[in-house]
Amino acid sequence: MPTPTIDELTVADEPSRWTALGFTLTDGCCQLGTVRLRFSDPDAGGAGTGRGIVGWSLREITSTQLDGLPTAISERSVPSRAPAHPNGVAAIDHLVATSPALDRSVAALQAAGLDLRRVREEPTPAGAPRQAFFRLGEATLELIQEPHELVERAGGPERPARFWGLALLVEDLARTVQRLGEHAGEVRAAVQPGRQIATLRRSAGLAIPVALMSAAPDAVPR
Repeated sequence: MPTPTIDELTVADEPSRWTALGFTLTDGCCQLGTVRLRFSDPDAGGAGTGRGIVGWSLREITSTQLDGLPTAISERSVPSRAPAHPNGVAAIDHLVATSPALDRSVAALQAAGLDLRRVREEPTPAGAPRQAFFRLGEATLELIQEPHELVERAGGPERPARFWGLALLVEDLARTVQRLGEHAGEVRAAVQPGRQIATLRRSAGLAIPVALMSAAPDAVPR
């Protein structure tokens, strides 16, 4: 059976902020590998408004009920991979979402046909106690359990899952960080062995948290 893949992510943000950072946009979209980012007006009003990732479309899913993640079904075929952007970003490594009730969200995503690869029962450096990983074509969805303190402070575990940010795969991390100048943090070791990561600072002006990652040492060139 075909496995689900990401067609588009809808991001409520100003496209000019992305072009200023060296991303190429065509007809309002920025293609990262085989995934499109489509930008919407964060001040337009209506359903799914706000800033950040406000929705996505997936191929080969059986339901759009993904525990609150705004989802549409796409019938479009997977496009050819886009070339790397002038800033060196080549693709989406992983998309991050959070949940106040990880087991509930995992069950909903699996019921819709998403491919659960593993659940990590160890805390992240940022304090998330557990994470679940779903493979979606060339990208991965990392679903993070919110810390207990945050769940209680935000109103309990009945709240839905929500999108949070992106980790982007780059061809040469040091070169990309140098190009972005003051908008990129320092390069450091990632959780994944043999990989490095740097985050974009708030000065970059994007509506979502974005990390930049080097490829795995044994990755097959794309």
